Amino acid sequence: MSPGSQVYRPPSPVNVTVTQLKANSATVSWDVPEGDVIIGYAILQQRQDGQMQRFIREVNTTNRACVLWDLAEDADYVIQVQSIGLHGESQASKRVHFRTLKETDRLPSNSSNQGDITVEGLDKERQLQTGEIIIIVAVLLMWAAVIALFCRQYDIIKDNDSNNAKEKAKPSSEHSTPERPAGGLLRSKKKSPSVNIIEV
Repeated sequence: MSPGSQVYRPPSPVNVTVTQLKANSATVSWDVPEGDVIIGYAILQQRQDGQMQRFIREVNTTNRACVLWDLAEDADYVIQVQSIGLHGESQASKRVHFRTLKETDRLPSNSSNQGDITVEGLDKERQLQTGEIIIIVAVLLMWAAVIALFCRQYDIIKDNDSNNAKEKAKPSSEHSTPERPAGGLLRSKKKSPSVNIIEV
């Protein structure tokens, strides 16, 4: 093979994955084999129904990921990634298939991967959302427990206050001097006033 651009073509990106799937966006990431100088990347993004094709090219970057924006919701896409080296572009990577979510979906019900490379990251999203739900439920239960405890304490305090009020009312009527049937008063022990005289 004579020396030319073919000799210096960088290797194709590997481990191309699609993560953070949403209704209108997704993130593509990839790895580049060691040893070659890579100065950029190119991504071919195409809807499977053929209605849209986009070519993204970025140079002077070491990024190994790209966010795809303005995707149609609930649509099938195919992407391929190329490395850009000092002397040209690599062959395109294997085709990766993915499907965007519906606007109402939080998780993909069915990823339409057709066997080239698996779509990774969906399990992480599921675990994250499960964790978030557990945290929310735990916080709600804690609030419910606090409110129940507060209501219980409030009832106890209210009952104690009403009992104290009744007890305060009872002694005043019990210790009052009852009237004699003849109209006189019963007298308890009478105390005479005491006077202390101090002589100087």
